[in-house]
Amino acid sequence: MLEKLFSCKLVNWVSKQTYSPKLVKEQLVIAIQNLGNQDIEISLAAIDTLERIAQNYPQYHWEIINNLSIFVRNNTSFLSKVKIESEPLSKISADIQAALSVIGRRDATKDPESQQLDLSYTDIRGVNLHNANLQGVNLYQANLSGANLVDANLQESILGAANLSEANLSGANLSRAILNAANLRAANLTGANLTEANLFLANLCGANLDRANLAGTNLRDANIY
Repeated sequence: MLEKLFSCKLVNWVSKQTYSPKLVKEQLVIAIQNLGNQDIEISLAAIDTLERIAQNYPQYHWEIINNLSIFVRNNTSFLSKVKIESEPLSKISADIQAALSVIGRRDATKDPESQQLDLSYTDIRGVNLHNANLQGVNLYQANLSGANLVDANLQESILGAANLSEANLSGANLSRAILNAANLRAANLTGANLTEANLFLANLCGANLDRANLAGTNLRDANIY
């Protein structure tokens, strides 16, 4: 009954902002519980509702964004390099893509200064995060192979040992990002801002660095052939 009510009515409910704090909290709980529902439409409706609540009720912003990141971590299995090479790229699920899109669209000024979004060890190959705000996000050992990160803000993000092979990072802001031992093989870094980024031991073999800003970049022991 709750799931049916959720999928039919709650998406419009949060846009009116005329409901009691108790009802807002109740619907927040229902939406979080329906993340990853076997019915993909219900899961997508839950994500849409959570974004609307975060926009209209700032007191729930971090709780919502943190729960979305937990949802992504719990549903994107970390694969070893050997397993990745043996398994073909599967299309990222619609609700995982939607959750990451909400994270990328969030008002980052509402993030608590003492907190950091954690998307480490996630397998999100092929994700579309065009123009996403991922500043300071922990993506340690995340698999972003083939991802669309055009014009994304990855300033001061943690991408150590991350797989960014063949990712499109054209115009991305990677200023002061940690990319030590990252795999950027054949990545498109055209016009990317890499000022003061740490690329120690990074693999840049075949990467396109045309017009990239490398001022102060640490390229020690990086493979740039």
